[in-house]
Amino acid sequence: MAEDDENLGKLLNTFLIAKGYNSELVDTGRKAVERAAKTAYDFIILDVMMPEMDGFEAAEEIRSWNKDVPILFLTAKSLKEDKLRGFNIGADDYLTKPFSMEELLARIQAILKRTIGVSSDEVRIEKIGGCTFDLHTRILTIKGNQSQLTTKEAQLLNMLIKSKDDHLDRQVALRAVWGDDNYFNGRSMDVYITKLRKLLKEDEKIQILNVHGKGFKLVVND
Repeated sequence: MAEDDENLGKLLNTFLIAKGYNSELVDTGRKAVERAAKTAYDFIILDVMMPEMDGFEAAEEIRSWNKDVPILFLTAKSLKEDKLRGFNIGADDYLTKPFSMEELLARIQAILKRTIGVSSDEVRIEKIGGCTFDLHTRILTIKGNQSQLTTKEAQLLNMLIKSKDDHLDRQVALRAVWGDDNYFNGRSMDVYITKLRKLLKEDEKIQILNVHGKGFKLVVND
């Protein structure tokens, strides 16, 4: 956890440790990046307004080498633009101060539950057009080129593949991947869909179409 408010940081850190988490506290974004580069954390909490490097900058740097670790932002700001920036960076959630410690704990637990991984009985390899997708490793292979997907990208692609003969309902996808179908999660999902489209355009047979008023459809043209 990176929080430059000494009192709040110590309070939250003590609370999480009391709840059974191994929590470490730093007071700048730069220190958070340095720790994250050396330790395989399961979860990262970043205050947005911090000295040396703010939470957004720290998240961008961490995301440059770690696409999967869940990141939650803490901020005194509630501006729509700030929330969208956080989700565009790859944040999993966004908590506006003031908040209750129980709400923070609930957010952490919900995110960890969604990002634990896939069950061992799910199909491992999917073929779509000229692509192969390994759900367990989250590797998408197109024309010999491999791309490592983030957890959310992999979950979305998996849902699109399983519903390719029909359509993927927008609200269903939001609740399954983000846990809530609110406006901000919807904008975040649109960003991830755009990323998947960019990856899949290497195979001209594959398209992700918008289904007006409903959601998305994965189409493979033979």
